[in-house]
Amino acid sequence: MTDVKQCLNEAEEKMEEAVMYLEESLARIRAGKASVRILDAIRVDSYGSMVPLNNVAALTTPDARTIAIKPWDKSMFRIIEKAIIDSDLGIMPENNGEIIRLGIPPLTEERRRSLAKQCGKEAEQAKVSIRNARRDGIDRLKKGLKDGLSEDVEKDAEGELQKAHDRFIRQADTLLAAKEKEIMTV
Repeated sequence: MTDVKQCLNEAEEKMEEAVMYLEESLARIRAGKASVRILDAIRVDSYGSMVPLNNVAALTTPDARTIAIKPWDKSMFRIIEKAIIDSDLGIMPENNGEIIRLGIPPLTEERRRSLAKQCGKEAEQAKVSIRNARRDGIDRLKKGLKDGLSEDVEKDAEGELQKAHDRFIRQADTLLAAKEKEIMTV
């Protein structure tokens, strides 16, 4: 027989993962001010293996428009610079021999709009994942009807799934609204 509580928990877990993924992906999108999180996706070749940038250097934001990267090994300067140039950041690194600096340029209105659109796509992807989790949960409950689950219990569980769905969709909308506000603020 289908375990209703387990089915609901699994669906909610998938919905929660979708929201957490959205939160992470929105944090990587730069919003005009310096944040070391925009460097999370950059990987560098360190002694034969690809590692995150923060594993080979100290990352700091000395002010709102600058990210400072201080490699622990002097031989990593060229590799780090190349990784930043090859990434989709669109920022040229400045190297003074001690520290690599990334000057975060102010965003143009056009760039702000395209970043907001990108955020919208990320949020829509998360919402689709949330809806899919709800659909999968409902499918499992429908199969449970065939295995002897009562209709009342199934309908109640569907209602619970819908409430969870609505809650996570609201969370995704809230995250998106906050990020769009951050991007559009000059």
